[in-house]
Amino acid sequence: MSLHKPTIFTGAATALITPFLGGELDYEALGNLIEIQIEAGISALLVAGTTGESATLTTRELHDLVAFAKERIDGRVPLLAGCGSNSTAHAIELAKSAAEGGADALLAVTPYYNKASDRGLLLHYRTIADSAARPLILYNVPSRTGYHLSMELYRELAKHENIVGVKEASGDLGLLEALCAECGDDFDVYTGNDHQLVAAMKLGAQGVISVASNIIPRAVTEICRLCVNRDFRAAGQRQRAVLPQMQALFREVNPIPVKYVASLKGLCAAEYRLPLCPPAPDTARFLQGIFYK
Repeated sequence: MSLHKPTIFTGAATALITPFLGGELDYEALGNLIEIQIEAGISALLVAGTTGESATLTTRELHDLVAFAKERIDGRVPLLAGCGSNSTAHAIELAKSAAEGGADALLAVTPYYNKASDRGLLLHYRTIADSAARPLILYNVPSRTGYHLSMELYRELAKHENIVGVKEASGDLGLLEALCAECGDDFDVYTGNDHQLVAAMKLGAQGVISVASNIIPRAVTEICRLCVNRDFRAAGQRQRAVLPQMQALFREVNPIPVKYVASLKGLCAAEYRLPLCPPAPDTARFLQGIFYK
């Protein structure tokens, strides 16, 4: 990667669930989650991402969530914060709030619902990056947004000095390989798909922004460590051992399963904000069977 751009982390970053209790942020549970992650050797933490139910958080809650996490982490690992929106002005507002709370870097998903032309999307990200007081990581997840970042856009966005990486969650390993080959000197590439972790790092990704590491942080951390050491055979074996758990966490829309499993482990309440809700009974039984055989 270019020397003038920072690498925020290498390895596994956990996209943390946001624990709620009685409709409010549950800071006691959040503090416990953070300690568990750091003790397991995780490389970075992301709050207010998709897994953290970011769409239901107020700007004030985002700030308070980041500020609490920043204080609790106390410099032990980098802290990332989501700031994505389908309104560029709102994304800038969220980015400023997250930076004021102490985030080390920001993650911004492509605009959803109203979508954008390629030119509009380029202007959207450039405007956020120009105004952001922290390094910006792009987030491409077309299954949620209906928009797929192209290599042409990636090439242009990679030139911006404040855009330092991308979370590539399209599932297209060909695109990820091209990204690493063509833009890897200009920004870092992370996969957003746990089940593709080894393949992605073999193709040149720096690591993963993970859902599964909420539940199995040591396993995900170990897989990343093996990949960094180029021991892809052992990494693949380790990933296959936990693949049923990784896949089970997407039995219903994320983060419904991962928060439910966390509640089974006593880590938080199985409390969601609508339109998310507890898993269907058959999903609950399935998850119990996978994680408590």
